[in-house]
Amino acid sequence: MSETTPLDRFRQALAGAARAIARDAEVEVAFASEPGASGGKLARVVSPGPGLAPRLVAEARGGADSVALRLRYHDAKLHGGHAPADAEARAVFDALEGARVEALGARTMAGVRDNLAELTEARVRTDAITRARTAEEVPLSTALGLLARERLTGAPPPQAAEAGLELVRPWIEEKAGGDLDALALALDDQSAFAALARKLLEDLELASPDEPSEEEPDESGEEDQGEDSGDQDTEDSESEQGASTGETEMRAEQQEGEEQEQETSEQELDDDGVPGDEGEQSAAPRPNRRPSEPELAGDYRAFTNRFDEVVEAYDLCDEEELNRLRAYLDGQMGQLTGVVTRLANRLQRRLMAQQARSWDFDQEEGLVDAARLARVVTSPGHSLSYKVERETEFKDTVVSLLIDNSGSMRGRPISIAAISADILARTLERCGVATEILGFTTRAWKGGQSREAWLADGRPPNPGRLNDLRHIIYKRADEPYRHARRNLGLMMREGLLKENIDGEALLWAHNRLIARPEERRILMIISDGAPVDDSTASANGGAYLEKHLRQVIGWIETRSPVELTAIGIGHDVTRYYSRAVTIMDAEQLGGALIGQLAGLFEAK
Repeated sequence: MSETTPLDRFRQALAGAARAIARDAEVEVAFASEPGASGGKLARVVSPGPGLAPRLVAEARGGADSVALRLRYHDAKLHGGHAPADAEARAVFDALEGARVEALGARTMAGVRDNLAELTEARVRTDAITRARTAEEVPLSTALGLLARERLTGAPPPQAAEAGLELVRPWIEEKAGGDLDALALALDDQSAFAALARKLLEDLELASPDEPSEEEPDESGEEDQGEDSGDQDTEDSESEQGASTGETEMRAEQQEGEEQEQETSEQELDDDGVPGDEGEQSAAPRPNRRPSEPELAGDYRAFTNRFDEVVEAYDLCDEEELNRLRAYLDGQMGQLTGVVTRLANRLQRRLMAQQARSWDFDQEEGLVDAARLARVVTSPGHSLSYKVERETEFKDTVVSLLIDNSGSMRGRPISIAAISADILARTLERCGVATEILGFTTRAWKGGQSREAWLADGRPPNPGRLNDLRHIIYKRADEPYRHARRNLGLMMREGLLKENIDGEALLWAHNRLIARPEERRILMIISDGAPVDDSTASANGGAYLEKHLRQVIGWIETRSPVELTAIGIGHDVTRYYSRAVTIMDAEQLGGALIGQLAGLFEAK
């Protein structure tokens, strides 16, 4: 029987304290080399190491206390019902709720207050607010979270954030100082607090009074997908190609309430305007514009958004057809599986090589710990010590793969794209990198209900986009691959692939990434050329969609934290994207996909 280490005793005490604060006997605490996403009743906190470094101990206590307080005082369903759909507004709304929950614990428990202060210091150290030199560079979610904390608890902001905070404090105080003061009056009432938080967002022009809240996630979707019998065969073929041993565990912890749809980009293109549109009354320029609000020149708009849709792949066909399409895709993989899998294994080795190795010592089994072999002589009664390598996640990274589902991709190109996405998702999942797979097309050829509405309206000139968007979610970032693998077969469906409006699809995928908690966000688009929609082009001019695409790309590449890269099939996309590769043969897609991604990771 091995003796209990001080680190083990600390973890047990931490878990006990978290259960007491949460008033829930099922709360658990896990150590990690980096603070990770905590979900459900698991608190994942930074490990203080065998030496129990005081700063890291306090930070771990703060992380566990924060999770426990959230379990005790936070209603995820109520929060989701009030949360705005816009990405930045949602981030601010979440930060305010986090400040409320932590304030409830800080005001009654002095030890918890001190722990949360250390946690706040740790959060700020890696936040963009410490590097901000202008108001536009200050993340509003961080700034408002700190100001709300100051109002609710009286605690000053961390010194590292003061300079960045002062860049936006005057503007926030002018616009919403009264709203911040009012939050303290509703500290114990989450519903009233959420209503005041929405009022604050409106006063800061982050949300409008008539903007709908995000819908609650569909809990049934994941259950309906089940597990597929063909998965094992595919996995076996991977291992035969030299996949590395020891797959990491699936990302099992999913943040409560985080899988809500980010269906914002289409509407905001129609509704949002530049700050000067509503009059001359605004005295100060607005810092930090929303990521979903690029200041695009020109007059691009949609004639109507009523018929657009963001849809889960499994909602577009029944289960039997989805299984048949997946089987067809598996049949198409053939020799390509081996080629792309070898490339994926190469990527995996590159990614895993970049991760710092860390070990858990004093284990009952594993690799012999040579440094402790002397115990065999000095303490014969002590069990031989072993060490086990920790499973580490690739640091703070999410990858979104956006696939052109237009008619010109029909045949071999779409098959290769689906196969590459399939294997890429599995590869990145092994490395702990969250991966999202999206598709974009239209609901109809040459205009759908949007065009009919335009015709019924008397054909007004310069109507804007005249087709109905269809944006497809094949795999969510936090969804395990085994749940989503069937969905990729949908790309094989006859009649799915129609026209492509790339600019709005990029904004949609971009906004979903912005809403993610990871620090590094990578967006890859696979397309075979310029945007095409005959109905829109005939009513607005042939370059209408292409001009908008260039504007969106320019804004993402120069103003957004999202890293954008593109792969063109049969057409030169380097004229649009600064980081891009063009392939002339669809067979090259697998290598280009892996190569581009590997290059991005190695660049950091």
